[in-house]
Amino acid sequence: MERIYFDNAATTSLDKAVLDAMLPFMTEKFGNPSSIYSYGRESRLGVENARKTVAKILNAHPGEIFFTSGGTESSNTAIQAAIRDLGCRHIISSPIEHHATLHTVEHMHHKEEIKLSWVKLLPNGHVDMDDLRALLAGFPGRSLVSLMHANNEIGNLLDIHAVGNLCKEFDAIFHSDTVQTVGHYPFDLRNTPVHFINGAGHKFHGPKGVGILYVNENVKITPYLHGGSQERNMRAGTENLYGIVGFAKALELATEHYEEHSQYINGLRMYMAEQLQQHIPGVSFNGDLHGRSLYTVLNVSFPKSEKSEMLLFNLDINGICASGGSACTSGADAGSHVIRAINNDPNKVAVRFSFSRHNTKEEVDKVVAKLKELI
Repeated sequence: MERIYFDNAATTSLDKAVLDAMLPFMTEKFGNPSSIYSYGRESRLGVENARKTVAKILNAHPGEIFFTSGGTESSNTAIQAAIRDLGCRHIISSPIEHHATLHTVEHMHHKEEIKLSWVKLLPNGHVDMDDLRALLAGFPGRSLVSLMHANNEIGNLLDIHAVGNLCKEFDAIFHSDTVQTVGHYPFDLRNTPVHFINGAGHKFHGPKGVGILYVNENVKITPYLHGGSQERNMRAGTENLYGIVGFAKALELATEHYEEHSQYINGLRMYMAEQLQQHIPGVSFNGDLHGRSLYTVLNVSFPKSEKSEMLLFNLDINGICASGGSACTSGADAGSHVIRAINNDPNKVAVRFSFSRHNTKEEVDKVVAKLKELI
């Protein structure tokens, strides 16, 4: 059976050129980067060259880039450091964050007795900036604002500069989960008012199990993981050498082809939206499809019926990979916390389709035709 993969916001395939860059560090240059002999020095060079590549692309200083196991570790590190090291006694977040953020801020709220506030959302899912200002102004101490750059389920894009400037006005620490946007948009971190961002290689055709945490040079934090002195005494544990090399190569390729790939992928997304509207009565879209939104994600609500309640299962048995919101909760019955927060309509069934440069219009046509049969 032909398989159509429309769940690229969950993970992407590994690019062949990325694998080629990684292979020598799996088989020949496999030394421990902490070792002082030639194999170790070769590996250390691989790590530091990767760091310089990532820093240059994001317009950051190499000393601000730390390699981690992925987005979850990076978000945990940033949020806990803001409480432990930077004097934040109030966290402001949103109810539609990734669970790596939601569960961490709730944990800190209970364990450290930190005040936790949820910023209001507008009907289209964007953050209510007036409410964010009111929350910052209403707390006498220092706040941490943790808001994602692009929502992984509905694709809404945060105005990261507007939030950052507001945080600057109130001397707040700003962490933005940028897992869905690093590798998909250009960044200029020297000119972006943010203290922490994070990325994950597998979201842009790099390897799984490797990510970054950007820590602004004006922020001083202590390690989240304790042990050896790796990552300049900031993140203990032997470096994921070939993963780090793969992350840098994937980011390099994504940046080089950004204009071409983003236009192509957004074209597929909008084409599918048009085809669904044309062929399936009662369909609607979650988030800000025609406004500030991530070009890879299309979140669709279908009218609820006996057929559509089994939609994801029926798509799967027909070889179509899609997600009911976030893949990170696909094994649970709870449904999407994001959809509940912005559009809690019991008569709708939400499905997320997310695209990469490997998808085609022909695949969209096949999926739309199959949806017509299934609904």
